[in-house]
Amino acid sequence: MNDAAVLLELDDVGKSYPKTTRGHHAVRAVWDALRARPAAQHFDALSGVSLRLARGASLGVIGENGAGKSTLLKIIAGVIQPTTGRVAVHGRIGALLELGSGFHPDYSGLANIDLSAALLGLSAREIRAKRDAIVEFADIGERIHEPIKHYSSGMVVRLGFAIVTAVRPDLLITDEVLAVGDESFQKKCVAWMEGYLADGGTLLLCSHSMYHVQKLCRYALWLKDGAVMRQGDAASVTQAYLAWHEEKAASTRAPIAASVASAAGVYAIQSLTLEPGDTLAQGARFCVRGDVFSPDGRAPTVLVGLVRADDTPVYGVSTEIDGVALRASSPGHYGFALEFPALGLLPGRYRVRAHALDPEGVRLFDNVELPFTVTGDSREFGLVRLPHRWV
Repeated sequence: MNDAAVLLELDDVGKSYPKTTRGHHAVRAVWDALRARPAAQHFDALSGVSLRLARGASLGVIGENGAGKSTLLKIIAGVIQPTTGRVAVHGRIGALLELGSGFHPDYSGLANIDLSAALLGLSAREIRAKRDAIVEFADIGERIHEPIKHYSSGMVVRLGFAIVTAVRPDLLITDEVLAVGDESFQKKCVAWMEGYLADGGTLLLCSHSMYHVQKLCRYALWLKDGAVMRQGDAASVTQAYLAWHEEKAASTRAPIAASVASAAGVYAIQSLTLEPGDTLAQGARFCVRGDVFSPDGRAPTVLVGLVRADDTPVYGVSTEIDGVALRASSPGHYGFALEFPALGLLPGRYRVRAHALDPEGVRLFDNVELPFTVTGDSREFGLVRLPHRWV
């Protein structure tokens, strides 16, 4: 990678915090801090993280709660300093981290626009020129004149994201920005980020939605217990992460009852069947059929994936990818059927996974899986049979 094209560099970055202690251990921890030495008793929130991000690239940071994702983003944004390693950012950063960070709770939305934009490097003239566009994007009406402390979490995210859209930083850092707010604003944010990337912007996105990471990011970094578990192209890293997650859960999940799904306000798989059944011959017709529940009368997105018994991903596709809009079979229920006229899987044991997402295809709400077996006497290698001929 050309050094001039590198926007972000991390070399062996680590972050340690002293453990909560009492008595003489607490005194020792304070003494170590005053002498700028690592605490005798500490835990590593991050350890040995290295990466290089080029201008125009998009990286998704994934992992369980407590894996170190937020700590990594804060280090890159300059909010906290690493204990070890080196961080270099060659450009202007716009960060949406903890909810409301950077806002003064007693100032109005308008006053916080001026304050945040100034902190991001805009001049008074630039702020005046962009203020109306920020207010329009945030779309919170007359509440823009009220103190931030009276805002809902969704309104705070709206305002923070609107400010970033006006600044258009070299590197945009977001931490679960789409996990808060209504569906229409999430869709607006996704559309803006896609345009930002198309115009050469660089995105560092932290999200629990693998579908969202695959949609917006070319690369992904999986953190586990503060260390890099895997990094590379987004598809392979997120698939490995999902497979690992599924191992922690039950091998087969029962569908969520419609009454429970409705009360929880979630999209849920109601039924899943396989045709001709859980055993079929190599090259035979195969159909995944099911029913998905919608709590708000909007057609959900359904994603169907095929994996080997050892969780090796084989294939996945969604209604959103193929531009298919499901039709209601009854109030709140949408039937779906995905047909493979001649399934090309080699003999072995597999699983079908059906996922229920929101209509925008951004958030994953439910998944159900069923095992099946492909029979045959093929001696070919791999997972699938590809049409071929020797010439």
